[in-house]
Amino acid sequence: MKSKIAQSLTRRRLLKSASLGMGSLALASLLHREGSSDDLPIASEAALPAPHFTPRVKSVIFLFMEGAVSQVDSFDYKPSLEKYDGQDPHEVIGKLEKTQFAAIGKVMRSPWKFQQCGESGLWASSLFPHMAGMDGHRGIMDDICVVRSMTSRFPEHTSANYFLHSGVGLQGRPSMGSWVTYGLGSRNENLPGYIVLNGGQIPSGGLDNFSNGFLPAIYQGSLLNAIGPPLANVLPNEKVADLQPAKRQLVRLLNEESLRLSGGDDALESAIANYELAARMQTAIPDLMDLSQESQATQSFYGVDSANVHTQTYARQCIIARRLVEQGVRFVECTIPSTGQDRWDAHGNLKQNHGQNALAVDQPIAALLQDLKQRGLFDETLVVWSGEFGRTPFAQGSDGRDHNEHGFSLWLAGGGVKPGIAYGETDMWGYKAIRDRLEMHDLHATIMHLLGIDHTKLTFRFSGRDIRLTDVYGRVIEEILS
Repeated sequence: MKSKIAQSLTRRRLLKSASLGMGSLALASLLHREGSSDDLPIASEAALPAPHFTPRVKSVIFLFMEGAVSQVDSFDYKPSLEKYDGQDPHEVIGKLEKTQFAAIGKVMRSPWKFQQCGESGLWASSLFPHMAGMDGHRGIMDDICVVRSMTSRFPEHTSANYFLHSGVGLQGRPSMGSWVTYGLGSRNENLPGYIVLNGGQIPSGGLDNFSNGFLPAIYQGSLLNAIGPPLANVLPNEKVADLQPAKRQLVRLLNEESLRLSGGDDALESAIANYELAARMQTAIPDLMDLSQESQATQSFYGVDSANVHTQTYARQCIIARRLVEQGVRFVECTIPSTGQDRWDAHGNLKQNHGQNALAVDQPIAALLQDLKQRGLFDETLVVWSGEFGRTPFAQGSDGRDHNEHGFSLWLAGGGVKPGIAYGETDMWGYKAIRDRLEMHDLHATIMHLLGIDHTKLTFRFSGRDIRLTDVYGRVIEEILS
């Protein structure tokens, strides 16, 4: 059973939360997380806090393409770029918005070939042959919904990353993964509800992208390394098996006494709860990260044995992400590997930058979606693929593309999402969203909706107001829901 701390602090925290105006969903989340038993690693559905309405999915896998994938080189085919390749964009496109580095070159066609894929006929480029189903690969285009009209408010990586993750372009606000676990609790008492799998490269803005912000610390993202030791001190140092449990019991007793003497301090309570979770993770994490339990066929399918080391890294991330949602983790985020290309940030040498990053993630992502379907997890999992903004249809210098927040592509797949469709539209250049324009708040509202949460009702009282992930904005994108 859980310690007396976890059991006794619940009532104090619930009463304190109620006085702050915390929603009933979050109150139930705290009650579940801190008052249930350790006996079962995955909580029964009846024991979980009730969502606002019937959820379509149980978990989210967010494939974060940090650095910004070019929409006109991936999923937004624009023949005009071929027709006007090499011409002055001021003359053929017209008024151009200010770019991040003000080195505007000529209109630049995509170096990759586009084709319509699968039965849906969605356009995709040869940049992603596994996803597109080219070169004999099965493809996933009939399983995804491509959104072509997303926008951002920020043209710079750090602020745009914060905006994508938290709905605010500043550090210190809770990430969407933290909001999800705050609202719904954890389905596995031995694992955090929000886990970030790191491929060796922390995004611009650092760990604040995964911050709990003003939410209790138990909702922060937990960073696990996909290569090497998953996190520090996850394996016990004691040579005698019974020694560590004895140490834990002593620490529990000392913590209970410290908490009693403090009169119940929130920061101390959260720290203790996190330490106790960390102790339970020493049992769960090594087992989850051990891919020897996966068949050789599965590992090869994802690309664990690829000749490209970065494909191997991302393949491990995608397999672990699947294993985590199998174990009930609410929100899993995969960051891109360190390919030596400074993320997807192709200010020069677009072909090498995007080519090497695509090689790292293409096969593992296609395998992830197909594996989720084979295992019956696809309908209860939402997969989101996105960067923080897009790139310009004209060159930066001679062979790069600058930042473009005015219109870009992302895709969603899984439970509750219409498969094989495209939503929204950019202009003939792939430059600006002109139909069904969306913002990050709309994406956040839709993710929450699929999890059974009304984004307008999940709030936390902070700095004198009830704050939510979507601020005062956001609408559920009903048109893409099945």
